[in-house]
Parts: sequence; C-alpha cells; structure tokens
Amino acid sequence: MRIDIVSIFPDYLGPLRLSLIGKAVDSGTIELHIHDLRDWTADRHRTVDDTPYGGGPGMVMSPEPWGRALDDIRGTTDLKPKLVIPTPSGARFVQSTAQQWSAHPWLVFACGRYEGIDARLAQFYHADQHWDGVAEVSIGDYVLAGGEVAAMVMVEAVGRLLPGVLGNEVSAADDSFSIDDSGELVEGPVFTRPQIWRGLEVPEVLLSGHHAHIVQWRAAQAQDRTEQMRSVDR
Repeated sequence: MRIDIVSIFPDYLGPLRLSLIGKAVDSGTIELHIHDLRDWTADRHRTVDDTPYGGGPGMVMSPEPWGRALDDIRGTTDLKPKLVIPTPSGARFVQSTAQQWSAHPWLVFACGRYEGIDARLAQFYHADQHWDGVAEVSIGDYVLAGGEVAAMVMVEAVGRLLPGVLGNEVSAADDSFSIDDSGELVEGPVFTRPQIWRGLEVPEVLLSGHHAHIVQWRAAQAQDRTEQMRSVDR
C-alpha cells in the first residue's frame, strides 16, 4: 500500500517511522511519503491560508497550494488514489472503515489546519475521475489543532490490518469492533502471568484448557464489557 501525507508540519508525522508501521515501511509493505504543503506555495512568504469569505474568526487554508500538491503527488499514473481529509465535521472513522481502506492500494491524507481547508478542494477531487473519491472523516467528536494526529491514528488502524504487519494474523480478528459482524463489541479483559497478582487471580476458566468454554467466556465478557463501557457514552 502507498500512503502520502501532506502537512505544513511534516516533522509531526515522524512517529510513523516507529513500531509496527515503521517496520512495515522498512519491509516495503507500506510505501510512505510525507510532504510539506509549503513546497507548493507561490509566494516568498510560503502562504497557505487566507481570511474566510463571509467573515468569522480564524483563517482558511487556500485550495491553490493543495490543488498543486495533490496533482503533483498523483502524477500521470493510471492508479487512482483515495483522498482522505481529516475533519471534525466528517463521517466517523471506525474499524470497518479501516478494514475497507486496508484493501485500497493508495491513500492520500490532506492534513488541514486553522479553520480547515477551502470546501472546494473536496468538491473538486470528488468529481475528478483520476481519483477514487474523497473521504472526509473524523476520529471523534472533538476538535484537534490539525489533521496530523488524526492521520496518524488512521494510518496505524489501517496499516496494522495489512498482511504481514501483525506478528499474529489472528490478532486482528480478536480486536475490539472486529469480534462479531455487528462491529460494536469491544474486546473483553485479558490476562497473563503471574496467576495471582496482589491478591487478584486469573479467572479459573482461562486455566482450564477447555477451548470451547474459554471461547464462550470471552464472548460473554465482550458482551458485558461493551454494555458496561458504552453505557458511559450515552
């Protein structure tokens, strides 16, 4: 999979060179390119924003450097990248989104700042036949200073689903939100050695060696934990 990320703070994306994603980059499973949007500006001040039409606080990122950047990144290849724009006003990014994107050959992330990117950017590339649509997505109902953190969250969620990235391919199937077809169950509690820690014991069923009973217990625990944790959100 190829992943391009465009930002005015390219150094912010440095952690993607670490841990599982970093190893996937080193092995060639992920082809990662990080770009500085200011390389596509046209003035000596490397300006990327302007005041909003209609008034209001803050600044809006201009579509002009973004358009030049995205056109250059795509180049002349016949492969159609998907444009991802992290924004708190977007559709919710969930595990099923990560699963769908993990089958895509090329994702391009446009990390906005300030009050966001001029809305015409998404409008233009959604209609551009050289691109596989535009996904405006949010990782939660809160506002960040920019799209970089959200992009890193999504890259990690997608990247760990690629073949060979996880040490144990079964791990992804046991993840929260992947346990059943509903996409809603969270993973139940997990345990390791020692068997007794500060007076707290590992549940007896996990020591029984009875696989069917363990599967049933874990399913019940996932259901209980989902009801417990998600009721807090309501």
